[in-house]
Amino acid sequence: MADREQPVTLRTRKFIRNALLGRKQMVVDVLHPNRANVSKDELRSKLAELYKTSKDQVSVFGFRTQYGGGKSTGFALLYDSVDAMKKFEPHYRLVRIGVANKIEKPSRQQRKQRKNRAKTLRGTAKVKGPAKKKEK
Repeated sequence: MADREQPVTLRTRKFIRNALLGRKQMVVDVLHPNRANVSKDELRSKLAELYKTSKDQVSVFGFRTQYGGGKSTGFALLYDSVDAMKKFEPHYRLVRIGVANKIEKPSRQQRKQRKNRAKTLRGTAKVKGPAKKKEK
């Protein structure tokens, strides 16, 4: 498909300069007729170009396509520096854009099972693994 060549219009509104968090924040309306939607990566590069900043300092999220298509609305944050972004942006969003690495940990169910196995050992002599109970 030739989706990349289709024209895309960006409109920003509710623009706020947040000096405390070192960023500019705004609502972004994306007009994309004859196109399903626009990737967040493409939006980041277009916003960076529009506001004369680096793509690494732009975070976009929360995009919803309107019923019938052709228009999407979401939120954008343009940080003053990469350090400010790493300090204030949630970790999961940093992972999404590739600035941070995902913390690998066991699944939620495995963690709960391990916790419950540890509860059965409470008050007994420390033995590797769950020890067999003595029979009378």
